[in-house]
Amino acid sequence: MSDRSQLARQFIRTLPHSVALGMEVVELHDGVAVFTMPYAEKLIGDPKTGVIHGGAVSALMDTSCGAAVMCHSSNPTGTATIDLRIDYMRTATPGQTITTRATCYHITRSVAFVRAVATDEDEGNPVATATGTFTVEASQ
Repeated sequence: MSDRSQLARQFIRTLPHSVALGMEVVELHDGVAVFTMPYAEKLIGDPKTGVIHGGAVSALMDTSCGAAVMCHSSNPTGTATIDLRIDYMRTATPGQTITTRATCYHITRSVAFVRAVATDEDEGNPVATATGTFTVEASQ
């Protein structure tokens, strides 16, 4: 594992929201981040249906996108979200873990570009997709 990936893993473990939501890092390397968020009752947004709150899905997607930027070989240091668009295709199936795969596909001197997909066990039918831009700090 690269130093960059190790640093990103450690950073994610210290974020209070990622800990509270139960996020787990599955894969982190070369501009790719795969995170999971297990189903939990505390994350339910609609008690009648048992569906996970969209805010929890948003946080998972934002965090995995940021991690993809952090572990990209062209990013010299940290990052922050500039813009993140999330399109919800459907509700996540109650009781199922949500997995997000984020890819940092391009970096300029000041901006990183990321795409992500969130799925549950029906991997061919996304829960949500995201596109975002993130800051890239200039090397010192």
